[in-house]
Amino acid sequence: MHVPDGFINAPVSVAAGVVAAGAVAVSLRGARRELDERTAPLAGLVAAFIFAVQMLNFPVAAGTSGHLLGGALAAILVGPWTGVLCIAVVLLMQGILFADGGLTALGVNISVMGVVTVVVAYALFRGLVLLLPRTRASVTAASFVAALLSVPAAAAAFTALYAIGGTTHVPVAKVLTAMVGVHTLIGIGEAVITMLTVGAVVAVRPDLVYGARGLTAPLKLRVDGELVDAAPAAAPAAGSGSPKKVWIGGLVTALVLAGFVSFYASASPDGLEKVAADKGIDAKVEDHAAADSPLADYGVKGIETARLSGGLAGAIGVGATLAVGTGAFWVVRRRRAHAETTA
Repeated sequence: MHVPDGFINAPVSVAAGVVAAGAVAVSLRGARRELDERTAPLAGLVAAFIFAVQMLNFPVAAGTSGHLLGGALAAILVGPWTGVLCIAVVLLMQGILFADGGLTALGVNISVMGVVTVVVAYALFRGLVLLLPRTRASVTAASFVAALLSVPAAAAAFTALYAIGGTTHVPVAKVLTAMVGVHTLIGIGEAVITMLTVGAVVAVRPDLVYGARGLTAPLKLRVDGELVDAAPAAAPAAGSGSPKKVWIGGLVTALVLAGFVSFYASASPDGLEKVAADKGIDAKVEDHAAADSPLADYGVKGIETARLSGGLAGAIGVGATLAVGTGAFWVVRRRRAHAETTA
């Protein structure tokens, strides 16, 4: 659902940019409460993983494909504030390096694909977790529903922006029906990917999943006939895998998906592209400012073999997103630590 330049007029794009900048600024402050020594590296990995999975377009209808948006997955794994930052990093890398999603539309994309998906998904997820039994199955089930509904919500948000600042004159009702319809189908794929990923991490280290915190009772020791909380050093009973193993496994998976599996992704236009072409929304689309990037369109210029070019571009994208995301989250984490020591 990457919105290119030219779909939304300049005033609304600027306004969306202000909203996105404000959301990122607020999220930077909120992320300080979510990130610690273990989750800061995980947050960078989540951004890289979402970048990789977004390369895997899957067919949803005749001539139409979809891909992960990732807001629900990021919010559940590392927290809503950090989740917004994860999606912002992914969209920034895609726009600058790969000419995917307009640069003047970056604020629109962060607002729609980042803020809306995170807010809707995490609100639904928390509500369901509170209602359901406190089990790992409840976390994965809640992640499915939250991810499923976050995608048509993002489609509706785009339609609202189009209604205010669309550069073409297509009836808004037709745009809304088409966008929500196709993105409900895409939401099913989003929900499956999110559920499987959250379920896999919860099965190994539930304590690393932000949305699953408090799922297991803290370890207790009996001292002089009374139960007391165990020391933090005794707490790793929450899972069997070390954070380092989870991080390495996630990175390898992201590299395999972006570097190899992406070659087999659907070549059909995604939901927004299909609706735009069918309804005429793309009549005033503009060339991307980064169209001459050596990685534009997810290929390395100068390499003729499509499989090698795309795979290398995917691996570079994973590495760049991981580096930028991890660096940014470590800075946020260090500011929190500095604030705690000076308080």
